[in-house]
Amino acid sequence: MTRVIVAAGGGGDAVAAVMLDAALYGGETPMVVFSYAWDRLLVDPVPGPRGPANFRGLRPLTRSVRTVPAGAAAIAPAGSTLPRLAAELPQTFALIDPHHGAEGMVRQLEELVQYLEPDSVDLLDVGGDILARGDEATLRSPLADALTLAACCELNFPVRLLVAGPGLDGELPAEALRDRLGPVVLSLTAEHVAPVSSVLEWHPSEAAAMLAAAARGARGRCEVSGDGAPVPLTDVGPFVYEADLDEALHRNQLAGAILATENLHQVEQYSREICGFSEIDDERHQAGRLGGPAPPEIDPEAVLRRLDDFEADARGRGITHTTFRRLTEVLGLSGTQRLELRALLLGSRPERYQAPLWHIASGA
Repeated sequence: MTRVIVAAGGGGDAVAAVMLDAALYGGETPMVVFSYAWDRLLVDPVPGPRGPANFRGLRPLTRSVRTVPAGAAAIAPAGSTLPRLAAELPQTFALIDPHHGAEGMVRQLEELVQYLEPDSVDLLDVGGDILARGDEATLRSPLADALTLAACCELNFPVRLLVAGPGLDGELPAEALRDRLGPVVLSLTAEHVAPVSSVLEWHPSEAAAMLAAAARGARGRCEVSGDGAPVPLTDVGPFVYEADLDEALHRNQLAGAILATENLHQVEQYSREICGFSEIDDERHQAGRLGGPAPPEIDPEAVLRRLDDFEADARGRGITHTTFRRLTEVLGLSGTQRLELRALLLGSRPERYQAPLWHIASGA
């Protein structure tokens, strides 16, 4: 038996797919995670998702689908977390190539299903922005989800749409999703997080980190990168819901518009028209501001003083947790220094680490 999980947004959804594999199937059945290589500028300084031409060492699975083995690597200057995921986890990671639009992704899925003859295909999204209309003010990354939704709806094979941790991606709040979700399939626990514990020590996905923390029992308000908006960690955080695939397509204006697209440029244009922006444009603008001299070395004493100031302010705003990506921002460090900062903080204040988040204690 083989099962396929399509990671709707790549990155964090691919990590969550491994948690889902542990929860649903005990991690014993062969599992293929079909995922984008789209790690954003924190890992990959090149805007947009990567395709097969951006890697060396991929292995052909079908005519248009390649797997990412442990020995694969992104070709500089591009970067990707998929090879390291493949090295540390037993699942097979197959690469979504979105550069031929939704029609190209349908072909990839059809070939994958024909070759693997899987028992099931699940489409997994952490947070639930795949259920968006497209005009929500808080929506930041609709393109990848819309593409996977459109392709899965055109696949001549039953696909189950699953949403883990409503609201945990910091885009659509959980209360806005309540009427769009179906039954609870399961609740993730610390046992289901265990297979990815080592991955969460280095993987940059904030959504996957909060999903894991919620499954381990963390509750409160977590401040995330970007605008620092707090994300509630509640009792529904570990839940995985089923949602109606056809209803999601009918609601998601971008997914409905791109069904016949043949390249990524067309998808981007529809995103600009329907959502008011293309997230790849946003990455292009951010990439233009990158570069310059290497950041100065971390000054431990200065960093810890700034951390004390940040925590005092955060406590006043009711914040109980934050991510290391957010700490890197607010402490004035470069994104490339995130793991170095993490090592410093865990070495100096290990009691504050509520894996994989940083806990802001209520006392001084």
